[in-house]
Amino acid sequence: MELIVVGAGPGDPELITLKALKALGRATVILYDNLINRVLLEHARPDCLHIYVGKKPYGEYTPQEDIHQLILDHARGGAVVVRLKGGDPFIFGRGMEEILFARAHGIPASYIPGITSMQAVGLEDIPLTHRDLAESVWIVTGTKKDGALSADLRLALASHATVVIYMGMKKLAEIASVYVSEGKGDMPAAIIQHASLPQQRKVVGAVRELAAMATGAGLTHPAIIVIGAVAGLAL
Repeated sequence: MELIVVGAGPGDPELITLKALKALGRATVILYDNLINRVLLEHARPDCLHIYVGKKPYGEYTPQEDIHQLILDHARGGAVVVRLKGGDPFIFGRGMEEILFARAHGIPASYIPGITSMQAVGLEDIPLTHRDLAESVWIVTGTKKDGALSADLRLALASHATVVIYMGMKKLAEIASVYVSEGKGDMPAAIIQHASLPQQRKVVGAVRELAAMATGAGLTHPAIIVIGAVAGLAL
């Protein structure tokens, strides 16, 4: 009886930790998300049960309550349950909610970090920090629980930090408007879709043009938005 919340990384199946692979090899049940690379399931033992519990952005999803119930049912049945989540489960991934739920029901639970998608933007020559350009990083959600853009964005753009926005593709015009209103419409910005995968694509330009850039390049989710001087290095 055990729950292991595992970060699968940004998509490239080789960008997963050795510890995560060992957990997959121990699992008797894997509850996996929409964004994980299915190739990773091949590392499980032959008798392991694979259950899809994905949440497609703005589309069909498995309610969190149903995921909790699956964890409870299988772990109480003696299973080693691996909850395989894209990126890092503790960065906008609800991984801690699942660990707390399991522990509240007497199920031992642990966490294995994953490479989050913002780190994969380095594959497009965009460092999150740079000695001459950015001294810190802000990670902001583009869509809060109530559907609104995080107010933290305005605080972040007042700094010299690189700003990374998750789940913001439906908020591009609003994000751009915030920067324009603060006189920073010319700040370099990049959108990277499918970071780390063969079909990875990016577009780079001024933040004021975010929506037009995405439309012109045909970019949609899953994608990450990087705003700051470091994005200009990818030009």
